[in-house]
Amino acid sequence: MASQPFTAVERGAPNSFDYRIYFRDANGPISPMHDIPLYADEANKIYNMVVEVPRWTNAKMEISLKEVLNPIKQDIKKEKLRFVANCFPHKGYIWNYGALPQTWENPEVLDASTGCKGDNDPIDVMEIGQRIAKRGEVLQVKVVGCIGLIDEGETDWKLVAIDVNDPLAEQLKDIADVERLCPGLLKATVEWYRIYKIPDGKPENKFAFNGEAKNREFATHVIEDVHKFWQSLHSKEADAGGISLSNTTVESSTFKMDLVAAEKVINDSPPLGEPQPIDPIVDKSHYIRLK
Repeated sequence: MASQPFTAVERGAPNSFDYRIYFRDANGPISPMHDIPLYADEANKIYNMVVEVPRWTNAKMEISLKEVLNPIKQDIKKEKLRFVANCFPHKGYIWNYGALPQTWENPEVLDASTGCKGDNDPIDVMEIGQRIAKRGEVLQVKVVGCIGLIDEGETDWKLVAIDVNDPLAEQLKDIADVERLCPGLLKATVEWYRIYKIPDGKPENKFAFNGEAKNREFATHVIEDVHKFWQSLHSKEADAGGISLSNTTVESSTFKMDLVAAEKVINDSPPLGEPQPIDPIVDKSHYIRLK
């Protein structure tokens, strides 16, 4: 499948508060949340995935909801850049991690499956193919299932997906194929989510369905729901609550901005600089004993 013309534009110094990744298409700046289409191939249910965190890395990068054009930036907690802990035997994130564009988990709507409201973010994706993706890359993926994480009382769906160009993509048709072809991956995934915040003093996370991964059909319905929630932002049926809805291509949106203004947003940000040093504590392994 041919790649689509989305380009990542790095600004600021990596490992600093100023670091951002903006996006362009063939015509100019775009928002990765609003302008990149959800579907790469709607008929075959192939989705665009924005990669925020490559596998085996620790920096908690995410699409910034409140900044104009929604660049990717590193999360900040307690005035420090956030890195996820290495919870033995895991190292950083154990899949390529990112989000589907044009989705939003509505924090005002109770999810019938989980009994909890949404987490106010685009829906998350775990891409399980063999290649380590690049930060800011846009992959075309097939979703084969999902896991219902309950993160601090909020519904936080985690989609299980694979790059359509991966050697296993044709064989992975549904969630049962993941266990057959990638034995241990789903178990490790549930363990990772259960314990990854414990080194930060947080309790272990909980799950809907006792951590059981749901199938492709279920995941497809979840995606359809969160896409509708995203549409409700642009139609003003839902309160954006500070989310920047600025975009350059969504014709139905009243928040569309011109390309000159969008270019200025990128040009006004600091130029790409040298990576800043990282505290060695980021490489520490944490040994977790669950009660």
